[in-house]
Amino acid sequence: MIIVTGANGQLGRGIVEQLLERVPAGRIGVSVRTPDAARDLSERGIRVRRGDFTEPATLAHAFEGAEQVLLVSADSTGESAVAGHRAAISAAVTAGARRVLYTSHMGASPTSPFAPMPDHAATEQALRDAGIAHTVLRNGFYATSAVMMLGDAVRTGRLIAPQDGPVSWTAHADLAEAAALVLADEGRFDGPTPALTGADSLDLADIAALASDIAGRHIERVVVPDEEYRAGLLAHGVPAAQADLLVGLFEAARQGEFAAVGPALASLTGHAPTPLSDVLKAAIAAAR
Repeated sequence: MIIVTGANGQLGRGIVEQLLERVPAGRIGVSVRTPDAARDLSERGIRVRRGDFTEPATLAHAFEGAEQVLLVSADSTGESAVAGHRAAISAAVTAGARRVLYTSHMGASPTSPFAPMPDHAATEQALRDAGIAHTVLRNGFYATSAVMMLGDAVRTGRLIAPQDGPVSWTAHADLAEAAALVLADEGRFDGPTPALTGADSLDLADIAALASDIAGRHIERVVVPDEEYRAGLLAHGVPAAQADLLVGLFEAARQGEFAAVGPALASLTGHAPTPLSDVLKAAIAAAR
């Protein structure tokens, strides 16, 4: 039994869909906070059980019979996220799983100014401390975040943000495929994988240029100080913690934490990574 957590999210659902192409549905289980939202998976023969990292007691039932457990990182940051990851690792060990896999990040580091990165580093340490065979999927930066940063720039003609740096934007679909391949071939990677990244490293000026070509109108890249950007977020009702997280992202990008590109993802999937331009085209078309 292969258990995938977070299967109602974009990455988790993508992993399950890819797994279905490689292993029988009866070998797949999902651990989700809202089982009703995964009813379609149950109808396809996948075991669906409620599991919540913040309620460790639910994980024993969700992970029952697991040979491998893939932990999709929590959609939160800070000690609560790390505590949830630790609880899930402990539950996987208790359930008798042979291997735990975790969706980490290429920039995982205890010293990164981008809040999720120290959380990933702490979770990787928890896996090492657990003494169980594990695989850390060092995922590239999600390309959907580039869409988020583009925001309404196609409409306004201005992409306003602090100074950034190159980022190896990587499509969810490619990362889901890679995770499924690693699950289906247990032990292919032991410990951290190489960085699983797109083929190019692009900054926001590059994104503005790509979006300009796709949209058929010029989009200007406007650089503003961190403080001005943060104040603008707060003025639009963004919580302070979220504003600080976003500012930390730009600081980390300036330091080159997400700039590396490598061949590991393409080698694993057997095809070139999805270009960021394809992701932007789809997003811009959907917004029209």
